[in-house]
Amino acid sequence: MKHINKRYKMLTVSICALPLAILLSGCTAFQIGEEIAKGRMELMYGDPKVALPYFQRAAALDPDYVTNFTLLREGVWTYVGRANYASGNLAEARKALERARSSYAEDDLAKIYLGLVLARDGDQQRGVREIEAGLTGLADWLDFIEFYHPAGYYWDPAKKIRSEARRNLAMIKGRDVNWKDLIANVEGIGGEMEREIDRAWQDEKRDRERDKENQSTSLIKKGSLSAPF
Repeated sequence: MKHINKRYKMLTVSICALPLAILLSGCTAFQIGEEIAKGRMELMYGDPKVALPYFQRAAALDPDYVTNFTLLREGVWTYVGRANYASGNLAEARKALERARSSYAEDDLAKIYLGLVLARDGDQQRGVREIEAGLTGLADWLDFIEFYHPAGYYWDPAKKIRSEARRNLAMIKGRDVNWKDLIANVEGIGGEMEREIDRAWQDEKRDRERDKENQSTSLIKKGSLSAPF
């Protein structure tokens, strides 16, 4: 009987602890998202050295975190690596981006920035392979979502990012690679892709709000709703 009571108490404690665990998990996810959001703003428009601690805190909370607020999945270590890269700390950038590559194989921005780090650090042979893989993956991904995802229409609608990616892929395949130009161009592509996350979201949000407004107007005209006086 005592054995049964003990098991019952353990089960009760486990059941009671479950909502708390879910709550804490939700709080952690919110905190990570907040750190990433603040870091992104600094990375894109401010100081990468200020961005770095935000990304490091997010990585400490969940080392396996991959963004889920956008179609473009980007690992937390990619952000850590990019902030280090933009700050000129190539050694730390390489560590973070190597980890990003091993954590989430489909992270094309991790490939691109690891390639940039390697190229700047003297390993141009491997660097060009990483850059080529990242640019190819990014361009193909944009093509894929354009045709197979409802929100793909909002991503790179003028195909400027894809065109620039493929122009630089052609440069890589040429006999003589101008590394100065290639690095500058690829850095530009990486920055534009990050900004495209926000542009796509804003355009989609604008269309949703317009459709909602048009639907409400249509219902009012049909007499389904009463217009306020």
